[in-house]
Amino acid sequence: MMKRVGVIGGGQLAWMMAAGARKLGLQLLVQTPNPTDPAVAIASATVFAPVDDATATAKLASQCDVITFENEFVDLPALSQIAAARFYPTLDSLKPLLDKLDQRQFLQRIGVPTPRFLAVEGEDGEFRHTVLQFGLPAVLKARRHGYDGQGTFILQHPESDLPKAAPNQWLLEEFIPFECELAVMAARSIDGEVVIYPTVETQQEQQVCRRVYVTAFAPAITAQVEAIARRILDALNYVGVIGIEFFLDRDGNVLVNELAPRTHNSGHYSLDACVTSQFEQQLRAVCGLSLGSPQLISTGAVMVNLLGYETSSSDYAEKRQRLSQFPQAHVYWYGKTSRPGRKLGHVTVLLNDNQDRMEAEAIAQAIEQHWYGSPQVG
Repeated sequence: MMKRVGVIGGGQLAWMMAAGARKLGLQLLVQTPNPTDPAVAIASATVFAPVDDATATAKLASQCDVITFENEFVDLPALSQIAAARFYPTLDSLKPLLDKLDQRQFLQRIGVPTPRFLAVEGEDGEFRHTVLQFGLPAVLKARRHGYDGQGTFILQHPESDLPKAAPNQWLLEEFIPFECELAVMAARSIDGEVVIYPTVETQQEQQVCRRVYVTAFAPAITAQVEAIARRILDALNYVGVIGIEFFLDRDGNVLVNELAPRTHNSGHYSLDACVTSQFEQQLRAVCGLSLGSPQLISTGAVMVNLLGYETSSSDYAEKRQRLSQFPQAHVYWYGKTSRPGRKLGHVTVLLNDNQDRMEAEAIAQAIEQHWYGSPQVG
């Protein structure tokens, strides 16, 4: 069994692997730029370097049995030159996923429904003409390095301010008037075993996830989600955990929005609400262990992100203490300095048999009122 796991990236996603690593008897070694990054506190060893520094990754590989990823902002061609490294997900699995155009084309090839899309090329006037010909409203996305709304623009009107774009930098997508946004975490082992977590609803504000509801969906919807997840995992020959975000349109059809080849914000609830968290599952998959059960241990759950609403070094201890007093609440604090919109932590509240979706929404509202006060961020 592999015992030493290298993680490229040292943010909260790597930090939340700690409990799973302890349970499985694993050591985590992290490559991350800053001594203050969350996962430094739980790592057995740290290589301080940017996540796309392949020379540093070669050093990490010399100390590890396997390397996995906390984020996808890596230099894939450079990593392919590190002969001694074992990566899961494999570099071949990651190749179609890191550029959003490649990702869309991959999904199209395997017959997975997505919004209509177009690579936008050209400069200034030509760029604007292409956007208007495509049709508005539309969504314009940076093809690389976009997350939490960064590099994403909703274009509503012909006079919308368009970002300047060099050729091949942008992906233009049809705007889907969705009923809601869904997500699912799924995992595949080295041996091809697949487990799929519950389908959840995610709610975004200013294109940043604010809350996740783990409540039941119609079987026809979950069947679509799970079939798509299996098709993606098998087509990629994927090893590890993947996050898949969806739109549910007004006709009950599911379309893939984006793929995240790693653990994901929409699966944080699994730390407390599932038999096996997404973080332990990632370690199980990449270390060649049998996968754990993704089943819920409660009726459902609601997860609320704690976003920064000021620039501050405060640890908000009093507010966190009040949140921890909510019944069945689990508070996670990432140890970051605050700035507006930054994910500083999250709260998961487990639901019981007497609590339905309306009750979950009331719990989320109460958490946000405690955290942000009035007015709320967003």
